[in-house]
Amino acid sequence: MQRRQIIQWGAASLAAPAFLAQAQSFPNKPIKLVIAFPAGGPTDITMRALADNASKILGQTVIVENKPGAGGTLPAQALQTSPADGYTVAQIPLGVFRLPYTTKINWDPVKDISYVLNVTGYAFGLVVPADSPLKTWTHFVAWAKANPGKLSYGSTGTMTSPHLTMELIAQQLGLELLHVPYKGSADLMQSILGGQIMAAADSTGFAPQVEAGKLRVLNTWGAERLAKFPDAPTLKELGLNLVQNSPFGIGAPKGTPDAVVKRLHDAFKQAMEQESYKTALARYDMVPMYMSTSAYKKFAQDTFTREKALVEKLGLAKPT
Repeated sequence: MQRRQIIQWGAASLAAPAFLAQAQSFPNKPIKLVIAFPAGGPTDITMRALADNASKILGQTVIVENKPGAGGTLPAQALQTSPADGYTVAQIPLGVFRLPYTTKINWDPVKDISYVLNVTGYAFGLVVPADSPLKTWTHFVAWAKANPGKLSYGSTGTMTSPHLTMELIAQQLGLELLHVPYKGSADLMQSILGGQIMAAADSTGFAPQVEAGKLRVLNTWGAERLAKFPDAPTLKELGLNLVQNSPFGIGAPKGTPDAVVKRLHDAFKQAMEQESYKTALARYDMVPMYMSTSAYKKFAQDTFTREKALVEKLGLAKPT
């Protein structure tokens, strides 16, 4: 046993300088940032602005790769098979913390990701076409009660925050709604504008369509009304004790050297503070929402616990 420990210690001492040198020279090639939603949507547009800023700070290109589907969890899954060298990082939406409760996986969202920092969060709401007969939330609820299972609404995917929030609303009001999942906001907006669904639950990626007079906001889901949609009531104002915002940030593979995580953290934090990123966020009523590496890790732990209760409340937990 002593001989084995001596060999292990010796190997670790030899590896340490190489690891340190790797961290000190980081980055010396392009970095891939994997995001959870398709090109053209609010996540894609805002994260590309962030990546562009970070590229200039790091001195290497940060390449955005879109990996939509599976409720926004594919980028986090991609980290599980990526080298822990900092050259692959990923967006971590809230759906990642629900995954073990709904799907059989062999990794842990808290322990098997190196959390770098949180960058922003979504504002959410429910929209209908501008010419819809469902002029207000009262009309929406009344029609849904009179037509069980027929009022169709789209979301950015099964088990995403828009989907689960709508299911919580339906549960509280005794509604039976027809959920139609999409891979992201861009696809969802095409569908509602094309008349395939009656309503859309989404982040405020719908803002340009509302401003163009094509969609109407029935409600928003924050603690207060959104400045961009001052006439749209919050869920709490409508008698529903629900507030939904959805922070997201950037993670790296488990085991990424601390010095590399710090380099990434510092670069992306600086990138967040630049006006071009704030302007891109403001287009969708989003703001920078910074959490440090340690604060983001604690947020991951706390959210993992909270999401278990939500999934169980909705009866969506996988069979044990």
